[in-house]
Amino acid sequence: MMSASATLDRRKITVLIGVLLGMMLGALDQTVVGTAMPRIIATLGGMNFYTWVVTAYLLTSTAAVPIFGKLSDIYGRRPFYLAGIAVFLLGSVLSGLSQNIAELIAFRALQGIGGGIMMGNSGAIIGDIFPPAERGRWQGVLGAAFGLASIIGPGLGGWLTDNWSWHWVFYVNVPVGLLAFAVIFAAMPSVRSREVRRTVDYWGVAALLVGLVPLLLALSLGGIEYPWRSPEIYALFAAAAAGTALFVLVESRAAEPLLPLGLFRNSIFLVTAIIVFLTGFAMFGAILFIPVFMQGVIGITATNSGLLLMPLMLANIIASTIAGQIISRTGHYRILGIAGLVLVVGGMALLATVTAATTQSALMWHMILLGIGLGITMPVFIISVQNALPYKMLGVVTSSVQFFRSIGGTVGVAIMGTVMFNTLQSQITAHLPTHLSAAASAFASKLNAQALLDPQALVDIQHSIPVQMAPMLAQFLEILKQALATSIARVFGLSAAVVVIALVASFFLREVPLRKVNVLEEEPLAMMAETGTVPWDEAEPSSSTQTGGDSYPETDLSSDPAHTKR
Repeated sequence: MMSASATLDRRKITVLIGVLLGMMLGALDQTVVGTAMPRIIATLGGMNFYTWVVTAYLLTSTAAVPIFGKLSDIYGRRPFYLAGIAVFLLGSVLSGLSQNIAELIAFRALQGIGGGIMMGNSGAIIGDIFPPAERGRWQGVLGAAFGLASIIGPGLGGWLTDNWSWHWVFYVNVPVGLLAFAVIFAAMPSVRSREVRRTVDYWGVAALLVGLVPLLLALSLGGIEYPWRSPEIYALFAAAAAGTALFVLVESRAAEPLLPLGLFRNSIFLVTAIIVFLTGFAMFGAILFIPVFMQGVIGITATNSGLLLMPLMLANIIASTIAGQIISRTGHYRILGIAGLVLVVGGMALLATVTAATTQSALMWHMILLGIGLGITMPVFIISVQNALPYKMLGVVTSSVQFFRSIGGTVGVAIMGTVMFNTLQSQITAHLPTHLSAAASAFASKLNAQALLDPQALVDIQHSIPVQMAPMLAQFLEILKQALATSIARVFGLSAAVVVIALVASFFLREVPLRKVNVLEEEPLAMMAETGTVPWDEAEPSSSTQTGGDSYPETDLSSDPAHTKR
């Protein structure tokens, strides 16, 4: 008979491989689409809806994370991880087939559901099989896999956009997703609680959306489609406030709430939730607007903008891996969190200084600093809350952290999109010379900031105007570039200010010693009898957890003796 430790190690490896493939799928999509987004908007139109292509994905993934984090606690991670991949691939194919901006937004929302299912389970799966003291290095490995895909993604996305078409940035997910699905289906065992009589807080999800959707609409439409002081915007903010109050009420009465309000009584969770919300706000802004600056202001191709994003991603990988190792070896995470946020603030502050004259090399160093900071913080805050709360809450705690990061990104993207668009319009108006105003009307209907993102569109405009207007066109282009640079710099400045608040909050993060054991790895037979577990190599797979490959035995996670072992 194979020893328990050998069986455990083999199964850990198969689970880790499956999660890595899923993580790489999500990372590849985010970075491939990021560099193609400027060209997508230039082709489909709707510059004022630019952020909604991302916001729709974040909104649905945010809602999906806590729902399927809870469901996976009840029924096991494996079926939901597979379902997440399937839904993600369907959304990818439909996004690639989109013919207008409305279709793309809708299909990105579908894709977000699949991404949220995977996101809500990946961290919890690692938590199932590794104790907190070991999670640092494996969270670092996950970060490295994410970063590897992130390195490949921008260049691949740019190359596909320039040489094939933007549609292929979505189709490229299909072979990777099919491979991930096949490996996970064949190799990934199931781990689930025996507490099957549990409920899912669907009313909480509904209340969350009632509060969040009007808020995002108000932040996205305010100052663009409607004045900030218009009845429409006031009504949306009022609906958001009412929805938020309803969410709190529902959660306070739910048998098993989507977001247990009792978690906020734990100071580590409270501080971490604030930090990841604010860093999510800043992180998604950087991913979304750096390619716009590269292609619209500096004027480089989508391929080259993807290549220039590689230093950020590479710095993120290295920093995440090293931070994970440091946490595992030292057992300390608080100082790393503070140091990482200092670097994020520095990177964002430098990005806030960009102008139309900023060079590629200067931008690269700013991104490297930002990448190091983000990489350091990634494993810190997941581990801090997983270690601070009982193991039986692993799924809901992990998904709650992802929830706040996604909410931060969702709200941040909506706000930053509005800031960019409003600043862009005011900058163009303020800097357009009087002698150009009348003359520019001949091509202003075709030439706007959106056209800066499509080199072919610029060539067509240049060929369509009289030769004598070429100098005016060049001057108008320069004004557009300066306006776009200023508006994006203001977005980065806002992000830097937000992360400063996160940095202040990090000084209140309490550090407790990392646990050395997991419930799933307790060896004494007395412990097994107490918790209802059985040795890994002696268990008979139950009918409810039988899989195509090996199966873990069902494990009772209702008690958490390991939580007391510091």
